Amino acid sequence: MSVKSDIEIARGARKRPIMEIGGALGIPSEHLLPYGHDKAKVSQEFIRSLEGKADGKLILVTAINPTPAGEGKTTTTVGLGDGLNRIGKKAVICIREASLGPNFGMKGGAAGGGYAQVVPMEEMNLHFTGDFHAITSAHNLLSAMIDNHIYWGNSLGIDARRVSWRRVMDMNDRALRDIVVNLGGVSNGFPRQTGFDITVASEVMAILCLSKDLEDLQKRLGDIVVAYTRDKAPIYARDIKADGAMTVLLKDAMQPNLVQTLENNPAFVHGGPFANIAHGCNSVIATKTALKLGDYVVTEAGFGADLGAEKFFDIKCRKAGLKPSAAVIVATVRAMKMNGGVAKADLGAENVAAVKKGCPNLGRHIANVKGFGVPVVVAINHFYSDTEAEIAAVKAYVAEQGAEAILCKHWAEGSAGIEDLARKVVEMAEGGSANFSPLYPDEMPLFQKIETIAKRIYHADEVIADKSVREQLKAWEAAGYGHLPVCMAKTQYSFTTDPNLRGAPTGHSVPVREVRLSAGAGFIVAICGEIMTMPGLPKVPSAEVIRLNAEGHVEGLF
Repeated sequence: MSVKSDIEIARGARKRPIMEIGGALGIPSEHLLPYGHDKAKVSQEFIRSLEGKADGKLILVTAINPTPAGEGKTTTTVGLGDGLNRIGKKAVICIREASLGPNFGMKGGAAGGGYAQVVPMEEMNLHFTGDFHAITSAHNLLSAMIDNHIYWGNSLGIDARRVSWRRVMDMNDRALRDIVVNLGGVSNGFPRQTGFDITVASEVMAILCLSKDLEDLQKRLGDIVVAYTRDKAPIYARDIKADGAMTVLLKDAMQPNLVQTLENNPAFVHGGPFANIAHGCNSVIATKTALKLGDYVVTEAGFGADLGAEKFFDIKCRKAGLKPSAAVIVATVRAMKMNGGVAKADLGAENVAAVKKGCPNLGRHIANVKGFGVPVVVAINHFYSDTEAEIAAVKAYVAEQGAEAILCKHWAEGSAGIEDLARKVVEMAEGGSANFSPLYPDEMPLFQKIETIAKRIYHADEVIADKSVREQLKAWEAAGYGHLPVCMAKTQYSFTTDPNLRGAPTGHSVPVREVRLSAGAGFIVAICGEIMTMPGLPKVPSAEVIRLNAEGHVEGLF
C-alpha cells in the first residue's frame, strides 16, 4: 500500500487565510498579528476583553506510557478537535510547540500526523513564530547578567560555586551538558563550572506557560532563584535587575499562536515545557483564551498519564483554576503487544495473548485518571496491521475496567474516522459526572506530596531520598515554599524509574536523587533516577535526511 508521508499530506493542505480562521472564532483582524498568511498571534488586549465570558468544556487527551511503536497522542488530539467540529460542536485545539532538538534528533515533530495534522507543519516544527528563540534569549540574558554582576564587583555577595542558573539552547548537544566558563584570564571573569540545558527544560519556558499575563510573567521571572550567597541566602533574578528586560524579550512570545488543522479548524499552538523535567502542557493563556472562544477545548499533556496527566491536573489545573470535563487515554494495539513482550520487528503479526498481557499498563492509567474525578474513555488509535481479534481484546479489557474503548481511524480518514469518539466525549462532558480534584492539598508537606504521587500514581512501595534531600525540602517549607506542587522528573517509559520495566509493575522504589526549586514557575522538581535536561543526538540523527528538494520544499521532517 502506498501511503503519503505526513509532510506530503501537510504540503497538499488547502489552508484558509488565518484572518478567516480567527474571524470564525470571533477575533477581529486588528487583534491578530499575522506571521505570513497561515499563522498569527492573538493580542493581549483582545484576550483581556474576554474576561467574564463563560468557559467551554475542557477535554484532556493523554496516553499510556510511550513505546517505540508510537501511540499518536497529538494526532488523536487534533483528530478529536476535527471530529467535534464535524458533529457540529465549536471546538478549539490547544497543543504545544515543537522543539528543534527532537526534530533533528529522533522523536520528530509535534503537529499530529496523517490526516489529523495542524498546519503549516514545516514552520511549526522549525522556527514557527520565534517563541522558543525569545525564551532562549531571555534565559541567556539572565545568565549573562549574573556573570556580569560577579565580574563588576559582586555587590550581592554571590558565591560563584552556588550559581544554580545554567544556560540553554534549543538543540540536542551532549557536549554542552557540563562545561567551564570564564576561562582566558582576568578580563573574561571568574572561572566556574556550569552547563547547558535544552530550552524546553528552562524555567523561563515553564513560567511563560503558567503566566496569566505580562504583569504575572514579570513577577514570576523576578521570583527565579539564580544563585546563593556564602551563607546560602537566595539571590533572585530581580536582585540582578534582569526581570524587566527579560519581559521585554518575551512580550510577543506571550501572545498565543493561532493556526489551523487540515480541515481548517482553529488550533492554538503555544509553549512547550519538557514533560519530565517540567509540567509538559501548552500555555495557560492559550488554554484559557480557547475556553472563552469555543464550546469545547481539546488539549494534551506530554508523555503518558503518569507524567503528563498528573502534572496537568496537579500543576496546570491547580494553578490556573481549570476544571476538566473528560479525559481521553490514547492506546494502540501495537503498544499493548510491546507491553506484552513482543519485539518491535514482530508487531505486524497477530498476537492476542500479548495484547492481553500488555493491557494492565492501560488499566493502571485508566484507574489513575479516574482517581482525579474525571470521566475517561479510551481511544484505540488504529494501525493497518491491527486485527479484529486484537481490537476486541482491548475493548473487552477496557470494559472490565469500567470504561469504553473506541476504535479511531483519524490518521487515515481525518474527522470522519473519529466521530464515535467525539460523540462519546460530548456525552461524558455534558453528563456532568466530572468532579475534579487534585491528588493532594496545597498544605501537605513536600516530601509527603512526593510520596503520594509515587504510591498512588506509580504504585511504588516507598520513596528513597538522602537526608540532604529531606532537609532541603524542609528548608524550603520554612522559607515559605511548602504550598507549592511537586513536579516529578522521571523516565516517561515506565511507572518506575527504570525505562525498561514496562507493564504495570508494583513493589518498586522511587529514588529521589535531587530536588530543585522553580520558584518563578511555582513548583518543586523532584529528580528521580537518571533524567537528562540536555539530550544527545542518536547515532543516526534525523538531521542527516532533512533537506530542501529541487522545488525548495523541506523533506525529511516527520
